[in-house]
Amino acid sequence: MTADLRAELPSRFILGMRTHSVSYESAIDRVIGWASARESRYVCFADTHMVIEAHDDEAFRRIVNGAGITAPDGVPLVWALRLLGLPDASRTCGPDATPRILAAAQDSGIPVGFYGGTPEALAELVRRCQAQFPHLEIAYSCSPPFRAVSADEDAQIVRDIAASGARILFVGLGCPKQERWMADHVERLPLVMLGVGAAFDFMAGTAPRAPVFMQRVGLEWLARLASNPQRLWRRYLVQNPRFLTLFARQFAALLRK
Repeated sequence: MTADLRAELPSRFILGMRTHSVSYESAIDRVIGWASARESRYVCFADTHMVIEAHDDEAFRRIVNGAGITAPDGVPLVWALRLLGLPDASRTCGPDATPRILAAAQDSGIPVGFYGGTPEALAELVRRCQAQFPHLEIAYSCSPPFRAVSADEDAQIVRDIAASGARILFVGLGCPKQERWMADHVERLPLVMLGVGAAFDFMAGTAPRAPVFMQRVGLEWLARLASNPQRLWRRYLVQNPRFLTLFARQFAALLRK
């Protein structure tokens, strides 16, 4: 482990939402360090959708700004960080960070868990992880109901996760649900939670991922839109232009100072 866990990561506020400039290596070091110390933390992987959700909802903005790390999952956020004075900012993507953190957890002997996804996708995800990381301890997995869980059900989930011994929990509920769930449970579970969204489906093979060249030039959203237009059209065709307009205003205001 090379990161100083007490050192502040460089960050900027994008439309009021704090976003860190963090490499995969630094993020992994911090996650493994926190997990080893049994610290209760959560990590967000942010894209323009999350920025707009945080811009429109002050309570959600507080949740994201309370994360131990808010990494730039989307390329537009990397561009924004660079324009705001962090030239070394690079993409730290949830679906790419997940297998790297699993490998580091295996090497460090840290048990992990998974919370989210459909029963079928979760079962396939666990099967593939067991094949790829044969010495990784998968201590917990749960596909929660799509309805809201009751207080008694939630209390049982907390007891089950705590009893499992997992020290890193991958949460795949989608934004903003997974971030709200992590913030609600951060003081109740002695582990590190990572909101990795679509990583469950990508790793399980139940959803296609954009080609690498589209990821590199910031067009991964287009491939995701094409794969599920009914669910994602508003996120990308309405929220992406809003992000560009609002950030242009923020940047222009900085230039006038």
